[in-house]
Amino acid sequence: MDFFLGIDVGNTHTVIGLFTKKRLFKSWRISTNKHSTHLEIAAVVDFLLRHEEITFKNIRHGIISSVVPQVDNQWADFFKNFVGLKPINAHQEALKAIKINYPRPHEIGTDRLVNSIAAYHLVKGACIVIDYGTATTFDCISENGEYLGGAIAPGLLMSLNALFSGTSKLPLVRPDFTGIEPIGKSTEDAIRSGLFYGFLGLTENILNALKSSMSKDVTVIGTGGLSQLFVKKTRLIEKLEPNLTLLGLKILLISSLKN
Repeated sequence: MDFFLGIDVGNTHTVIGLFTKKRLFKSWRISTNKHSTHLEIAAVVDFLLRHEEITFKNIRHGIISSVVPQVDNQWADFFKNFVGLKPINAHQEALKAIKINYPRPHEIGTDRLVNSIAAYHLVKGACIVIDYGTATTFDCISENGEYLGGAIAPGLLMSLNALFSGTSKLPLVRPDFTGIEPIGKSTEDAIRSGLFYGFLGLTENILNALKSSMSKDVTVIGTGGLSQLFVKKTRLIEKLEPNLTLLGLKILLISSLKN
């Protein structure tokens, strides 16, 4: 069977998606290392594929979305030297695949464009994507599939680390936000409560502001590592799509092969 590889390089994690033409077969999340060589990348990918009884010979196409320029060449060299192909540049394909109402399209993060393409593919109407990653991003797509822009806020884990590094006595707490009560009974729980409910308020306030600037019928889609926590606490996020970026990469890859 032939497979495609979709690579989503984020600031904190890199998600590797293994696709067939019809579906997402498997995905893995690994740490993003700006100093990785293409040999180290190959070793990790080879290990993951072999666990599924797949080798590099089964990979027919690849696509890369990256917001970390320091590793772009390493991933390209991996594909060239171990898979024997040149991967598709997701940003270039995304710019061709979506209408953009934005003064400087080249400044838009590739992940934001890919998410927007996937979201519109799912709902076929106006939507907002909120992605809980290293940063918390909000992206607005019109009823006609046009990228409108959005908002960017710090990520929850980034804020957690900043609170520790910017104070003398507050501890660095584990990022466990399950079952958090509003009234923290310890310093650690007070920090978790402040961050979690603070980001819940941030989520709802920004979404309400964005929705008021768009059409009445807007579907909000949540994605990213911590999205499941917030979906349970707010009715404003109507859909949860953990693999939204990978879906977008698959759409772009299939579209590229047709052209």
